[in-house]
Amino acid sequence: MDLDGGITREGDGFAGTEWSILGQRYFPKAVCDSTFAFETNSEPGQFVPVHVHPTQDEFILVQEGELAVKLDGSWHTAKAGDLVRMPRGVPHGYFNKSDKPARALFWVSPAGKLKDLFDALHEVTDADEAVRLSALHDVDFLPSEANE
Repeated sequence: MDLDGGITREGDGFAGTEWSILGQRYFPKAVCDSTFAFETNSEPGQFVPVHVHPTQDEFILVQEGELAVKLDGSWHTAKAGDLVRMPRGVPHGYFNKSDKPARALFWVSPAGKLKDLFDALHEVTDADEAVRLSALHDVDFLPSEANE
């Protein structure tokens, strides 16, 4: 799939799409074979546990608030305007440990199966099912100890 030119407006998802995944809201911003970009909105206490993309580089541009990021076993804080770089194969997860919402733009390259995963995870509320579906789409979650 080639990239369609245009503008995806703030607060909108590409083609009007919005996903609810384990309580967080995601909006796709750009979808093509070479990249997949999406916005996240994380309330205080929300997180995505430590996981690995074996075939994709991933980036986070924090737009509002701050995120605690565990990258390759070390904790970091990313604030508005900061870019987090997560190379393929490196374990990472993000956590809103603050008392304020956070908003960030994420993207992966190449796109791989990530959009299909988000489609499959929409409105899934069971964490074990989310982990199972993720493994089928080339995203591998680490044991819960990795989040400590």
